[in-house]
Amino acid sequence: MSTREKNDRLELLQGTLDLLILRTLILGPQHGQGIARAVQRTSQEELLVEHGALYPALQRLEQRGWISARWGTSSNNRKARFYSLTAAGRRQLVAETAKWKRLVTAIGRILGPEAEGT
Repeated sequence: MSTREKNDRLELLQGTLDLLILRTLILGPQHGQGIARAVQRTSQEELLVEHGALYPALQRLEQRGWISARWGTSSNNRKARFYSLTAAGRRQLVAETAKWKRLVTAIGRILGPEAEGT
């Protein structure tokens, strides 16, 4: 676990949480806490998903039909909702990934190579 201060972590931009959830679920069904831990681990402790943001996002994605949920038992033998990516969610993931790659490229052009050293 990182000793990084909470204030030193990167904050998620509006709209990124949905993309990160969809991307995490491409690997298979996961419960909410597992999704949060996967994002934190995969980002090398840079991103922390707060529960106050995670569960409303999961509900929103489920309402849009991009994920589905079922009750199951977690690895610590507790009842939990497991979320899975739907076919519509896979299509949305492809579309959102393409948009984010375009955004990152455009911002990179504005920052320019001289910004890499700062």
